[in-house]
Amino acid sequence: MTVVGPFGLSVRDQALEADVQTGLAAVESGLLDATKSEVPFITEAAQHLVRAGGKRFRPLLVMLAAQFGDPDAPGVVPSAVVVELTHLATLYHDDVMDEAEVRRGVPSANARWGNSLAVLTGDFLFARASHILADLGPEAVRIQAEAFERLVTGQILETAGPRDGRDPVEHYLDVLRGKTGSLVAVSCRFGAMMSGADERVTDVLTQYGERLGVAFQLADDVLDIASDSHESGKTPGTDLREGIATLPVLRLQEQASAHGLPEDLELVELLAGDLTDDARHAEALARLRVHSALEQARRDTVRYAQEARAMLAALPECTARAALEELCDAVVHRAG
Repeated sequence: MTVVGPFGLSVRDQALEADVQTGLAAVESGLLDATKSEVPFITEAAQHLVRAGGKRFRPLLVMLAAQFGDPDAPGVVPSAVVVELTHLATLYHDDVMDEAEVRRGVPSANARWGNSLAVLTGDFLFARASHILADLGPEAVRIQAEAFERLVTGQILETAGPRDGRDPVEHYLDVLRGKTGSLVAVSCRFGAMMSGADERVTDVLTQYGERLGVAFQLADDVLDIASDSHESGKTPGTDLREGIATLPVLRLQEQASAHGLPEDLELVELLAGDLTDDARHAEALARLRVHSALEQARRDTVRYAQEARAMLAALPECTARAALEELCDAVVHRAG
């Protein structure tokens, strides 16, 4: 049994292990090639997060989905590079919007070089992803464009907030389906499609990916509250400080509205205030960590992971399917 990929995914089949390891190594090489520029500074900025590491969650999904066809097909590795470049580009932009100071255990690009250069570096990565996509054919370009539209729409909806009368929790889950679920779904879709897998299999894996992506982001929401910076690679409570209401906060607001307990209402008021103050931020984080709303958010994470796992029942039993099932468990474990 060998551990590969994010979360310590254990692969018990030597052939699958070899394919995944070889594929991920090729993706790593492809990422470095794709982020090189004739301008040394651009190379440094573009490779800043590549070299910082990361889980390579999306490329792993491409490799596992490709097992349902020919994993050595020529489009598999380039499509994995595309989805990871796209993901990295969004991180540069997200850190600017969030005014984040740390990403993957290193100073964020905006903290190091300023907002303008961070945004432009993200744009550079999008351009390089598009260049690779052009060689994968018009269908791949269309799929990526649709996913990117959903991703940006999700970000806009998050910024705008729910319209009047809309349940904030349902609005937020819609945001996550776009912001995170869309690109994870494309990872699975590209892996299956590029490998020549059956169209029915490709559809199942795409639906699995979207649900797993939502579970993955919900686990991040929980970690942002529950973990320290050593575990998560970024500053805990970043979303709280920026006034972004993730699922634990939305579940707290829901409980406070339904039951009107004084301590819940007091915590909601604290969270709605100025959390740029370190003492207020620390108090809010500590109180939310022991609140039942955090446990409810964990249960939501489990539900989406279970939905993702249930999708896989339509696929033939094989080691790749078992690995995809284990990823569902791993996502839940992160939020545990």
